[in-house]
Amino acid sequence: MAHRITAGADILLMPSRFEPCGLNQLYAMNYGTIPVVHAVGGLRDTVKPFNPFEESGLGCTFGSAETNKLIDALGNCLLTYRNYKESWEGLQQRGMTQDLSWDNAAQQYEEVLVAAKFQW
Repeated sequence: MAHRITAGADILLMPSRFEPCGLNQLYAMNYGTIPVVHAVGGLRDTVKPFNPFEESGLGCTFGSAETNKLIDALGNCLLTYRNYKESWEGLQQRGMTQDLSWDNAAQQYEEVLVAAKFQW
């Protein structure tokens, strides 16, 4: 049921003060739901901030856990939804086409380990 709700939403609000990993934002992006997240922990690692000038990023982020920061991020997200349909669809497409497989994660992890090995 939670997946169906997430898939049917346009925006996922995730203002966590602490989030070591987080799966909900990954599910949301996979379904084309745009995450608005507090840039902390795993949320910062997985939701790259939307840059309208370069048409890059995966969602909207805010840096500190304050009400006005959340409202600003949500406002920017809603502005994009209402007035910039192509940018909105680009956010959805980038989120849905990410390779979130374990094979890809293992490859990236191996690359980090190899890089660390040769820094000694």
